[in-house]
Amino acid sequence: MSFLSGIEKRDNATAGLHVEIFGKGAETLVFIPGLGGTTRYWKSRVKTLEHHYRIVLVDLLGFGESPKPWTQYSVERQLQELRASLRSLGQITLVGHSLGALITVAYAARYPGAIRKVVLIGMPYFGSQQNAYRYLRHGPVKGGYLFTNVGFAMVACVLTRRLFGRLLPYIVHSVPREVAEDLVKHTWRSSTSSLWEVVYRYDAAEDLDRLPGHIAVLFIHGSRDLMAPAEAVERLIALHPRWNLNIFPGVDHHPFLRQPEACLELITTN
Repeated sequence: MSFLSGIEKRDNATAGLHVEIFGKGAETLVFIPGLGGTTRYWKSRVKTLEHHYRIVLVDLLGFGESPKPWTQYSVERQLQELRASLRSLGQITLVGHSLGALITVAYAARYPGAIRKVVLIGMPYFGSQQNAYRYLRHGPVKGGYLFTNVGFAMVACVLTRRLFGRLLPYIVHSVPREVAEDLVKHTWRSSTSSLWEVVYRYDAAEDLDRLPGHIAVLFIHGSRDLMAPAEAVERLIALHPRWNLNIFPGVDHHPFLRQPEACLELITTN
């Protein structure tokens, strides 16, 4: 059997991202998940806001229910698809987790007039591919070398999807069941290309520095986040006193899953 599934055709055309919209409020909150995440990362936890906000949940290109073309999953390609989906929403608050936080920064830098506030949850920042490799290979992340070898990462992705996909909810206990179930809703191409092009090679610092003063910037981080060390974010914001950082003690890479109510309070505070 080929490693390429039926949806991994060599075709750059897409039919639009998968988007879910609910709620009746005048203010719009858009949520962008991280690598391997889907709309279900947020959905059950943001329902309490639907009476006061319009909630928009998006699956990034290559993940969840969105198209998965054979393409380079670069920052610019993700922004192209995301802009087509968000253009008609007016001014928004954009909330991103992990890889989604990096996409959030890039989107806000390119379309600042459409952004009221950005919330960056567990945003990884390495500054360069070399720095990312150094941290993952020699830092506290177990099996970090796997994440920096594209061949190993590809094989691991294929094996996870083909052999262990249905078992993940019973194996992975660190995230809710629905989040674990959706960890296989991508392809090896979308997963590895997104990791290298966005997390390793994109320098978010340049776009963060470009953000105009009217955009509020909020970082939410866990003190025990190994995948995205808080120290890197602290260095980023040291010269930007108008930005806000909230570090949750004892929390890992998923503050929104561990303390959703506290995160929502921060997100909706003007």
